[in-house]
Amino acid sequence: MVIRPRNERNHSLLQLVLHCNEQSPKESNSRPPSVEDDEEGHLIYRNGDFETKQFSYFTLFNCKLETLEGSGTFGKVVRVLDLRTEQLVALKIIKNVEKYREAAKLEINVLEKLADADPNCKHLCVKMLDWFDYHGHMCISFEMLGLSVFDFLKDNNYQPYPIDQVRHIGYQLCYAVKFLHDNQLTHTDLKPENILFINSDYEMVFYSKKSKEKASIKRDVKRVKNTKIKLIDFGSATFDNEHHSTIVSTRHYRAPEVILELGWSQPCDVWSIGCILFELYLGITLFQTHDNREHLAMMERILGPIPYRMCRKSKTKYFSHGRLDWDEKTSAGRYVRENCKPLHRYLLSDDEDHRHLFDLISRMLEYEPMHRIKLNDSLNHPFFAKLSYEKRLHEMDREMLRERSHSLSR
Repeated sequence: MVIRPRNERNHSLLQLVLHCNEQSPKESNSRPPSVEDDEEGHLIYRNGDFETKQFSYFTLFNCKLETLEGSGTFGKVVRVLDLRTEQLVALKIIKNVEKYREAAKLEINVLEKLADADPNCKHLCVKMLDWFDYHGHMCISFEMLGLSVFDFLKDNNYQPYPIDQVRHIGYQLCYAVKFLHDNQLTHTDLKPENILFINSDYEMVFYSKKSKEKASIKRDVKRVKNTKIKLIDFGSATFDNEHHSTIVSTRHYRAPEVILELGWSQPCDVWSIGCILFELYLGITLFQTHDNREHLAMMERILGPIPYRMCRKSKTKYFSHGRLDWDEKTSAGRYVRENCKPLHRYLLSDDEDHRHLFDLISRMLEYEPMHRIKLNDSLNHPFFAKLSYEKRLHEMDREMLRERSHSLSR
């Protein structure tokens, strides 16, 4: 890895140059002395050679190594410049730990199958550009995207998205996930962090809100200019015919059948989308908890009682005589009572748009997976009717199929 200041563009940036050898295979496990991992298996960046044996990249950091695009249990994502194409890309560097390495190989398999099914990525799943093994670190390069809808929300002081933006983001999410389901895949980890704007540039707009309880709120807020999104992180995606882990999904977006260990399939993604739409609309998490029993109590407070059939069928310890074993007089019980309310009471307006959104959310948050709305029906829900034709991608798909069928029949 060769480091030199990039003075001509920004004194604070350093270039970490990954040299290439196009004749070499994708996998390389011989480790030069300069390649080291930290105690958690993350790659340590330092001076020395960084030979991918296949690719040529610049990695851009500032002096404090703070321009990582992201970091998690799996490893790190860094922003890089491909010297062959001079395109910025995102490089996901997986920990040098066997279970994460194997998980990365599964993700690569999913991404390759998605690329075969949709070579032009018109179904809004992130495009994998390539992958390689760098001394035990699986590395996957992706097209460069903007902020996640969560990071934009956080940077905007959790100011909710306008309902027209919720509409477009929500529609695209349903469209992308329907494509996965049509290809026998369940994402299993849908959350705002895994939905990225293609471009998160924004403008400042003046925001004013009247409140009965508080003084009027007046401030400038960020408004994203372009709400086109892509879905990312297929590390937990599961094919219908593969083994299904007992527990999937990030806590706040986890469906009841998963918590109750009743088995899960594609409807668990629909539940997650319902939670996401609520969060985009209000700027708060619908189920803010880290405990299963409390999570179920929140569901009952917001959505009504869990069906007896699901309670009886579950082998978990959360029920007594077919009812949730929950004491409302405890501090946890008071917390749920004071911080949760029936779903319809979260409506910010009685306008038709808002009522349509909450009708869609309520259909996505049906307890019984078999009764939950299908994504094909979601795309045709009245909430999305106001989208312009060029944004109603499933209708454009249908029109193209009709034209193709007509031309073949001539």
